[in-house]
Amino acid sequence: MESPRYLAAFSPKKVPHQFTDILVIGGGLAGLRAVQSIDPSLSVLVITKDKLTQSSSQYAQGGIAGVLGPEDTFDNHVADTLTAGHRLCHPDIVEDVVKEAPRRIHELITWGTHFDRVSGELELGREGGHSHHRIVHALGDATGKEVMRAIIERTRGLPHVESWEKTVTIDLLTVDGTCRGALVWNEQHGKTLVWAKQTILCTGGAGQVYRETTNPAVATGDGVAIAYRAGAEIRDMEFMQFHPTVLYIAGSSRNLITEAVRGAGAQLVDRNGHRFMQDYDSRGELAPRDVVSRAIVEQMRKTHHSHVYLRLDHLDADLVHKRFPGIVAICSKFHIDVTKDRIPVRPGAHYMIGGATVDPHGRTQVPHLWAAGEVTSSGLHGANRLASNSLLEGLVFGARAGQGASESALSMADDFQAVPLENPPLAEVSDALDLADIRNSLKSMLWHAAGVRRRGPEMEEARDMIWQWSAYVLGRQFHHPEGWELQNMLTVAGLIIEAALTREESRGVHQRIDFRDTDDEKWLAHLGFRRDAEPRRESVSNLAPAP
Repeated sequence: MESPRYLAAFSPKKVPHQFTDILVIGGGLAGLRAVQSIDPSLSVLVITKDKLTQSSSQYAQGGIAGVLGPEDTFDNHVADTLTAGHRLCHPDIVEDVVKEAPRRIHELITWGTHFDRVSGELELGREGGHSHHRIVHALGDATGKEVMRAIIERTRGLPHVESWEKTVTIDLLTVDGTCRGALVWNEQHGKTLVWAKQTILCTGGAGQVYRETTNPAVATGDGVAIAYRAGAEIRDMEFMQFHPTVLYIAGSSRNLITEAVRGAGAQLVDRNGHRFMQDYDSRGELAPRDVVSRAIVEQMRKTHHSHVYLRLDHLDADLVHKRFPGIVAICSKFHIDVTKDRIPVRPGAHYMIGGATVDPHGRTQVPHLWAAGEVTSSGLHGANRLASNSLLEGLVFGARAGQGASESALSMADDFQAVPLENPPLAEVSDALDLADIRNSLKSMLWHAAGVRRRGPEMEEARDMIWQWSAYVLGRQFHHPEGWELQNMLTVAGLIIEAALTREESRGVHQRIDFRDTDDEKWLAHLGFRRDAEPRRESVSNLAPAP
C-alpha cells in the first residue's frame, strides 16, 4: 500500500506557525556543519528528534579519514574508496571529497576539537580497506563524542541559530512540488507548521529497521521516509552496510567494537579458536567491512555458533587501555577483560549507504530541499562504504548544503508567508494496534530476509508481510511518535526489500546467495524510487573504472 502524502492531520487555522529563513532537520555532524556555512544575517532553526548529543555522529568511534601522513596521497585514498565501493562510486565525487578532507579536519581543530596526538603530531590510525594510516581519532575510541562536543559548543554560540530538541519532524511541507518547511511535533507545543525559505535534511540513518544494529534508538529512517513522501528520489536502498564486529551479549544493547581494534592488531577467531579471516581474504582482518561481515556469517554457519570472537590478549595491555578506553569500559560491564578474554561479536546494521539522491552541492530533486550525511545517496560510497568516510561525508556535504541553501535563501524575498496547506483528519479507528509487536516483528523479519545474506524467496515473503502490515498501519493517523516512527520504518523497509529484490546480483554489502556473481553488464547501475513513479535505473558504466 502506498503511504499517504502526510501522516498527520493539520490545519493552518488550528496549528501554530513558526517562520525561519533556513530549517535544518537533524542535529548530527552533517546538520551542525551545514549551520556553520549559513550567512549570519539569516535566521536558522535546528530541529532534532532527541537531544543534540544523541545523534549517530555522537557514537562514532573510529575517526575521520583524510590524507595527512607523509607517505599517503590523495590518489591512495581515492583508490581505496573506489575499491571498497565495487564500481558504484562516482569518481568525481570521491576525488572532490578526498581532496577536501584535510581542510575540513583542520577546520574542526580550529573550532576546538582535540584529536589524539603523539609528540604533538596527529596520531593516525588505520582501518579495514585503507592502504595507509590516515584516520584521525579522539579520546582513543570516542571520536564522535569529542567532535560533537566542539561543534555543539560552537553552534550554541551563534546568535542567529535556534535549536528545538526533543522535536519530531512528521513531514516536509510541499506546495506545487517545492519544499516550504516541515510539520513538527513536541510534547510541549504539539504540532507546529515551520515555514522556511530553504530546508536541509540531515536526519541520519535507518539501522533501527533491523533487529541487530549499532544505531541509536532515534535512527528509524524518518528522513528517508519523509523525503520519499515529499517526492524526492530515494536511491541505493539495497546497500545497508553491516559492521562486522558488534558486541553480542544476549539481552544487552548492541555496542560497536570499532574497526580500529582490528587495525591495531586484534584477531577474529571462531568458537574453536581458529583465526579464520585468511581463509576468506588475503587482507585478513583488514579486509573491507562487507568482506569481513560475510566471512563472519559464513564461519558462524560452519561452526553452528551464534557469534565469533575478537581476541586482543596478544596485544600490549597498556596500549589497549590507552587506545580503546570506551571498549574496555563497555566490556567490563559484562565482566569481560579485553586484555585476557575473547570478545563475542557478530555483524549488525550500521550505515545506510542509500538515501535521498543529491547532486554534488547537496541538492535533492525537490526544489528548496537540500540534504547531507547518512540520509543521502551522494555517490561517495558506491556499494560499500570505506571505514571512516562517513563523518567526512557529513562534513563535506554539510558544508556544501549549508552554503547552497544560504545563497538561495539570500536571493529570495523577505516577505515569504504561510500558505493555506492542510491535511484533513480521518475517521478514528477503534481497533487498537500493538505497535511494539509490529515493530519487533518487522525488525526481526528484515534481519533474516535482507541481512548480510539474502535470497529471493525470503525477501518476497518479507515484501508480502510489509504490504500486509502497511495496509492497516499506513492508513491511520497517529497522534504520537511511536506511530509515526512505525509508519516510517515500514516505508523504509519496503524500499530496502524492493531494491534488494530488484538487484539480481551480489555487489558490495548486497549479497544474494541465489545470485552470487557480480554482473556489471546488467547491474552497474543505481536503482532509484520516487513516489507515484516507476523505479529508475541509472547506468554508471561510464563513471566508475575498475580499480
